[in-house]
Amino acid sequence: MVIVIGNVTIQEDALEQALTLAREHVERSRTEPGCLSHAVHIDTENANHLVFLEQWQDMDALQQHFRVPESASFVSALGELAVDAPTLKIYTADEVPRH
Repeated sequence: MVIVIGNVTIQEDALEQALTLAREHVERSRTEPGCLSHAVHIDTENANHLVFLEQWQDMDALQQHFRVPESASFVSALGELAVDAPTLKIYTADEVPRH
């Protein structure tokens, strides 16, 4: 499994616009092959800080997601509303069974 964690802090006057873009991106991404989960969260300590949590079946599925034109458009549009450039970290993981 591949886990993606994205972070962005949005300009004070642009939060609603950013949330609209984020919701559209999340909903579209969830329909893509290999997407196990995709969500956006608002930081409870800074309401203008958004955190994206994604799970993908494998790296091929994630790479295909990055090639979707709407994904690139989303990143560009979100970047225009951000205080600083969004960050993205990618991890590979295996689920640990609980006893």
